[in-house]
Amino acid sequence: MRKQTKAIRIQAEKSQNREHSVPLYLTSSFAFESAEQGKALFDETEEGNIYSRFSNPNVTEFVDKVCMLENAEDGIATATGMAAVFASMAGLLKSGDHLVACRALFGSAHQIITQILSKWGITYTYVDASASEADWEAAIQPNTGTASADRPAARMVYLETPSNPGLELVDLEMLGRLKQKYGFILNVDNCFATPILQTPIDFGADLSVHSATKYMDGQGRVLGGIVVGRADLIQPIRFFARHTGPALSPFNAWVISKSLETLELRMERHCRNALQLAEALDTHADVERVLYPFLPSHPQYDLAKRQMSAGGAIVTIELEGGFERVNAFFEALTIPTLSSNLGDSRTIVTNPNTTTHAKLKPDEKAALGITPGLIRISVGLEDVDDLIEDFTQAVEKSAEVVREKVG
Repeated sequence: MRKQTKAIRIQAEKSQNREHSVPLYLTSSFAFESAEQGKALFDETEEGNIYSRFSNPNVTEFVDKVCMLENAEDGIATATGMAAVFASMAGLLKSGDHLVACRALFGSAHQIITQILSKWGITYTYVDASASEADWEAAIQPNTGTASADRPAARMVYLETPSNPGLELVDLEMLGRLKQKYGFILNVDNCFATPILQTPIDFGADLSVHSATKYMDGQGRVLGGIVVGRADLIQPIRFFARHTGPALSPFNAWVISKSLETLELRMERHCRNALQLAEALDTHADVERVLYPFLPSHPQYDLAKRQMSAGGAIVTIELEGGFERVNAFFEALTIPTLSSNLGDSRTIVTNPNTTTHAKLKPDEKAALGITPGLIRISVGLEDVDDLIEDFTQAVEKSAEVVREKVG
């Protein structure tokens, strides 16, 4: 069976009631048929559910579907996307380890690396997304020339591709080659692309991480996260998550698992809308810059075409006039929602400089290209002509507001 069929047909085992749709298993714990079974479940000689912090039929179904979509051996679900990111690092890294990360990261991931892992004696090096293979190698392996000789080789390389919010891409095939050479753990946040557009494990990644809150749910209803990948790496991540408690609720797992049945269909429409909106804004004189991986003007367009099947649902634009222009632009829009979330059926806009990346220092924002006039657009499933008309009029009205004030 092909993946779309499996995404619909993979289900938890039917109960004695022979239900067609998987029921909700809203229980904190599970009963044992005997003392012997309880012992066997706890010493892991028998598989089964014990406690919903450990496993639950709804959560297992969700994990099984994502493992199938990502071509992964095993996985574990978490309460949020950031819990998945943190578990994928904290479950595998120890004091004295070194982490190499792409500089273009979501704000909370940056805080984990710089403010939390650093307290545990885990050091880090940032590399630009567009860095050459030689530059990545030099950061990963100190004896290649540029890294400090007194620090260890990288235990893990972590990255987002495409990145949030600048839509920078990292060459996964290149990092897969370096991983084979040096043996580090390659950990990829695949949230923006989803398994429909990109499967990092096929390029050599060991782990693929998602905020299931985004496109996997797709309608802004529930929180969730997941890490999938090599079984031997998932095992210590599972140990960490089980004993620290960031468990995904059965209800949220049920909702997201249902949503995976339509993920491919939704991503097709998201990507088609995003490309058409990006093309329309790219030719507008009052838009300073448009970033979208499948626009020929994107600096990594060729890479995007090689490792993604479509450009995704995020379009990032820059408007001249700073926050005043952004504010006028948002006030002129009539369709989109102003929110820091993304991946919804409804189009959402935000200003990363004052929201998702507000806590970064000015030099950190500058390094990521996060300017006062930057706007991240999570393109939804509305009629694309309505979106183009609305964004066009908002661009023009906000430009006129700024010109009048300057005049």
